[in-house]
Amino acid sequence: MSQGAEQRSCKKCKGTFQIEPEDFEFYLRMNAPAPLLCPDCRFKQRAQFRNERILYTSTCALCKKSIISTYHPASPYTVYCLECFDGDGWDPLSYGSAYDAGRPFFDQMGELLLRVPKKALGITGGSNNINSDYTNTAANNKNCYLLFNTSNCEDTMYSRGLKDCRDTIDAYFGIGMERCYEAVNVQQSSGVVFGHNVTNCVDSWFLLNCTDCMNCFGCVNLRHKNYCWFNEQLSKNEYDVRLNEVFGSYKKIIEMQKKFQDFSLSFPRRENNNMKSEDCTGDYLFSSKGLRDCYEITEGENCKYMFSSKVIKDSYDTFGYGYGSELLLDCAATGYANRVIGSYWVEHGHDCEYCFFTLSSDNCLGCDGLKKNSYCILNTQYDEQSYHALRAQIVQSLKDSGAYGMFFPPEIAPFAYNETVAQDYMPLTKEQALSEGFRWQDDLPNTTGKETLISQDIPDNIADVPTTISKEILACVDCRRNYKITTQELAFYKKMALPIPRRCFNCRHGDRIMRRGPMKLFARSCAKCAKDIKTTFAPDRPEIIYCEMCYQQEVL
Repeated sequence: MSQGAEQRSCKKCKGTFQIEPEDFEFYLRMNAPAPLLCPDCRFKQRAQFRNERILYTSTCALCKKSIISTYHPASPYTVYCLECFDGDGWDPLSYGSAYDAGRPFFDQMGELLLRVPKKALGITGGSNNINSDYTNTAANNKNCYLLFNTSNCEDTMYSRGLKDCRDTIDAYFGIGMERCYEAVNVQQSSGVVFGHNVTNCVDSWFLLNCTDCMNCFGCVNLRHKNYCWFNEQLSKNEYDVRLNEVFGSYKKIIEMQKKFQDFSLSFPRRENNNMKSEDCTGDYLFSSKGLRDCYEITEGENCKYMFSSKVIKDSYDTFGYGYGSELLLDCAATGYANRVIGSYWVEHGHDCEYCFFTLSSDNCLGCDGLKKNSYCILNTQYDEQSYHALRAQIVQSLKDSGAYGMFFPPEIAPFAYNETVAQDYMPLTKEQALSEGFRWQDDLPNTTGKETLISQDIPDNIADVPTTISKEILACVDCRRNYKITTQELAFYKKMALPIPRRCFNCRHGDRIMRRGPMKLFARSCAKCAKDIKTTFAPDRPEIIYCEMCYQQEVL
């Protein structure tokens, strides 16, 4: 007999959350109790294990060469370069210990995490990144810089969540882009600047919710258009004259950006940005069905509380990866896996619980760094019968404490809250983070007050900017953080007639996340038919929001 819906109070934030009958069915399938934490608190706990963008210079503890690392140089972890970690010069099982039933399991897991060497970056063997040292959670990229959670890109910088892109800067979540800049959810497009929810468009600036457009500027909700200026049809000559007045000028671009923001508010927006998805709630869901409260998912099926995963089914509470995975519960960066609980970066594995970066392993509990191992607990090898007997004992103790089925506790997280994607998507102040039991890193890799060129002295037009600017140190006009313009970056701006950015990468990245929208659904009514809808646009926001049917009728 199925269990009815139950409203619970989060053990951490005390907020209420609902567990539906289908949720209980999934937890029963995973042989795990329903969670004691709300979805937001579970996300924070998971995300604190994933540092994507905060990179440090350090030294490999094995070969002693200089490396780029996600681990702070003063952290207590032993960090290996990619080659040493993937090599045969160390044995993860040599760091194992026997389980002590008289001590909490996660205390012992935390000690194991401190003993076992860590990989400097979240890049698996065979990823084949070329001339792309300053990238993380990235694979098969060439000539890329500050690129994260991205694959198969070339000459691309300052971006996250891309695939198959070329010659692109400052983008978030896109596929098949070329010569694009300041793009959010831009697909199969070329020469798009300041685009948001754009598909199959070419040589266009300031687009929102546009498809199959070419040579358009400041346009919203257009389909199959050419030479439009703020949705006004122009001749080619008229369009070129107006565009040449804007090209290259920082002041003109800022002016047009503000005009476009105001202009776009007069047009309806769809309740979500889902495509080819059925029976789903959330945003940016593609070719999926049966998803609930999910975001940035491609080819997902029957999942809930997911973010940034692809090709995944029958799973709850995951962050990243996926690719052929099913029956994952509260995992991060886990892919090509089956029946995994509370783990970070399990790849090509099955029947793993509370594991950290295990490859091609199965039937493991509380293990770190294993490769092609089975029947291990705390990096200690057991025969199959002994493993299952001890596993049952540990799992029962975790169930008794209410911890089983949820992610690692924040006390043993390898990163501070503000080093991780948790701060990107659910930002906290230092005081808030500490009060919620997270760590905080005061010594992040940035400088202020070192600028050699102030913003006011940067030439307005990119045509007037000398190549020597790549030797200067600039200061962000918002946060005052210092940053530099690379020679590769400068060449892109000159080719695209784009002005030098006056803000640092961190602030620009934060803006793109804001443009994408929150990972939260609000109850709202369609502005046209008054139908009840769920959308990421809060009721007090000024945008006009239509349900799917009304939007299709008016725009398409």
